[in-house]
Amino acid sequence: MRSAEFPEHVCRLHKGLYGLKQALRLVFGALRFLGSDASSVDIIVCKLHAKFAIKDLWALSLFCGIEMLHKSKIKLAALVGITFSVFSLLVHLFVANYTVGGFRQYKLQDDYPYPLGHKPRPRRLWGPVASLEVLHSYAKPRSSYPHGTSQKHCYYITVPNQQNGFIYAKIFGGFEKIRSSICDLAAIAKLLNATLVLPEIQQSVRSKGISPRFKSFSYLYDEEQFISALSEDVVIVKSLPADLKEARKKAKFPSVSPKPSASPNFYIRDVLPKFKKSKVIRILISDGGCLQAILPSSMDEYQRLRCRVAFHALQLRSEIQALGNRIVERLRATGSPYLSYHPGLMRDVLAFHGCAELFQDVHTELIQYTRKQLINQGVIANDLVADSFAQKRNGSCPLMPKEVGLILRAMGYPANTIIYLAGSEIFGGQRILVPLRAMYMNLVDRTFLCSKKELSNLIGPEYPLPSNIPQLPLVKSEKQLIEEWKKVGPWPRPLPPPPARPFYQHEKEGWYGWVAETDTEPDPLPMDLRNQAHRLIWDALDYYVSVEADAFFPGFNNDGSGWPDFSSLVMGHRVYQTASGVTYRPNR
Repeated sequence: MRSAEFPEHVCRLHKGLYGLKQALRLVFGALRFLGSDASSVDIIVCKLHAKFAIKDLWALSLFCGIEMLHKSKIKLAALVGITFSVFSLLVHLFVANYTVGGFRQYKLQDDYPYPLGHKPRPRRLWGPVASLEVLHSYAKPRSSYPHGTSQKHCYYITVPNQQNGFIYAKIFGGFEKIRSSICDLAAIAKLLNATLVLPEIQQSVRSKGISPRFKSFSYLYDEEQFISALSEDVVIVKSLPADLKEARKKAKFPSVSPKPSASPNFYIRDVLPKFKKSKVIRILISDGGCLQAILPSSMDEYQRLRCRVAFHALQLRSEIQALGNRIVERLRATGSPYLSYHPGLMRDVLAFHGCAELFQDVHTELIQYTRKQLINQGVIANDLVADSFAQKRNGSCPLMPKEVGLILRAMGYPANTIIYLAGSEIFGGQRILVPLRAMYMNLVDRTFLCSKKELSNLIGPEYPLPSNIPQLPLVKSEKQLIEEWKKVGPWPRPLPPPPARPFYQHEKEGWYGWVAETDTEPDPLPMDLRNQAHRLIWDALDYYVSVEADAFFPGFNNDGSGWPDFSSLVMGHRVYQTASGVTYRPNR
């Protein structure tokens, strides 16, 4: 039997795997290269095949090595190395053959002590809280809105049925600030008898080239549902009339920037006279609200209006709800309940409370930089350097993921509990989640449960950003070069330094692009603005999944800063929708 015919005879390791034939040729070609002539290799192969009927590549390589051991150990080592190289190549081909591009398939780990689809739900961990009832009835109107004037409190307008004009607003901030601000806007529009124009979400407006299918308010919420749900309370339009749009572009209307704790008196005494005179007023909201949280008892109907806006009118657009339902189905596919966990580790919150020392290296510097900005803006009046561990002891800093894992273990949640990680921003990255992942292997988020195509469909088609190719320096004319040459120092003149290496755009994206070069954070790049808009959608998706979860655990909520936070909104919505559901409130 000739060596050229040998691979055709023994290659049956994997059906249809043509690469194995090439591997055999490679092995025996290497043997010839190492010093063995063709006849000796053929004799070894024929002897092994006739005596042992060896048809497996790895056994064949082993026996060939034994036969050649007495000749040279170097040849044996080379043969073993080639064999392992071929093995790694085959493994790579096998993995590539069973990998689907564009989709990361994740399978929840489970010990499966019970049949699939039939898992017990311990009442202590997942059972309903029987003492709590749903609060749907609280948001329903019970009486008409009070109107008139009062000598003690100037809360109400005098003409209840006449529209005084239009209110349009610009809302800055993240998902939680947007949701809270819209609730306040509806109450203010009712208080001033104004027609409310759908507010502009600046995080989506500032981003250039986002999907034209979604504009501002519709980037997150269903416009038609919002208008119809409040039709009996507030008149809502999608945009200003054409004649008023031109005046708006010329900035002819007064503007107001209320504080989150603004009282109804502020709007009646300060805003209403300007509003009646101009018929249009602009409200700028940047701190997550424009009306005090707790209204007087005589304004209960306005408080109920805010509840109806939050829990009935503000419905996420259909694409977000559809993907949220699919995520919930995948989380419950094994028949087990799941717990949603929001870490609350956001840079602004950590800077506000002085929690920089809980992190390391660059993250500490970033928190201190943000804290310095808050001090310069007058948001906080404390010192730049704060004792983070003292803040931690008095409950002013979020629970770290490691501590949350220990608490869940102490409460009795097993290691195979499915935990959904909510939130678009986790300051500190995946490193701080390592201890929690070690305790709970089923810690997943939207990127594990959704394909890239599903997430991109949620964003919609977007226009491409400018090219990341670095701009070359301007070419100087010969006359300019001669003039510069005459102005330089005395002779002999050194050669000019070589041109600097061009920096590409992706090398300067995010905080790591500037923190080592300058002490001032640069203006956000187009990609940064687009990522901020995308975070709104990720937060909206996580909000929906967290509200539907069997249990919810907040890492940080009600921190006393006055800003609305993600966890508090989820907890309030869960109490309103399913008050008997398991919602933890750590007593910090």
